[in-house]
Amino acid sequence: MTLPKVRKRGGSRSHSLPRVFRDLELPTERHWQCRVNGTAGAVIRADVLEILGATRDRVADIVFLDPPFNLGKKYSKSDPKLDRRPADEYRSWLFSVLDESARILKPGGALFLYHLPVWAMRCGSYMEGLGLSLHQWIAVSMKNSFVRGPHLYPAHYALLMFTRGKPGHFNRPKLSATRCRHCDDYVKDYGGYLKIIEQKGLNLSDVWDDLSPVRHANRKNRRGNELPVKLFERVIHISGVRGGLYVDPFAGSGTGALCAASAGMRFLVSDLVESSCAVTRQRLGKMILEEGGESANTR
Repeated sequence: MTLPKVRKRGGSRSHSLPRVFRDLELPTERHWQCRVNGTAGAVIRADVLEILGATRDRVADIVFLDPPFNLGKKYSKSDPKLDRRPADEYRSWLFSVLDESARILKPGGALFLYHLPVWAMRCGSYMEGLGLSLHQWIAVSMKNSFVRGPHLYPAHYALLMFTRGKPGHFNRPKLSATRCRHCDDYVKDYGGYLKIIEQKGLNLSDVWDDLSPVRHANRKNRRGNELPVKLFERVIHISGVRGGLYVDPFAGSGTGALCAASAGMRFLVSDLVESSCAVTRQRLGKMILEEGGESANTR
């Protein structure tokens, strides 16, 4: 994946991160910086509103939000109720996260929110009120679900893409035609378009049924669920720019940070749970060893 480069204005552009922050004072054990693939990044253990609140206005090219869904999952042994708030409190907290995320988004930048459809609907309406524009509602396939009450079988998560004004960068990914894993023949008849599709690929639609959250223990980097690498690769391919800034305050195991670094984007990622930050640092450290770079446990 090759991204366009940031346009330079008024001389060379620094690829460092300190100027991103307004006023961030953290103990060194909570702040880890590195340089990988020629760009700078930081992994910070902090509350989402703490890290977003310390970030300057309009600096992010991509803000990716995958917040807890308030379903009672245990993300931390020290705070078992972290994902179980009263509904009104959760709504207020989530909208505060959107306030700060919108504030740090550049003109032309993209804010992605991954959530359950009911909360995507509520958050989408709220983000329109913040002056952002809906660019895409993407349905991400949900596998192995069960019927819940008097509703249809839930089969997708929502991935919203909002932008501040006209998208500064928009790339449409191409897919290869799907083949049967048994006979290796195409699973669909493309008629007279087959040669074109084989040469140029298929345009990615807003229904992503070829991926789902990673739940198998032998494929995960932490105990909790993880979003697949392919999802982050697509997000960054669609809206990323080489040398731009990727912000992810619910980093989990850090897959977004790795994909951003691989694409040449600077990254600022954080998580409240130390074990998640440790996994992210470990994965980035391995990437540094393989591709070259440096790390420093500094403020």
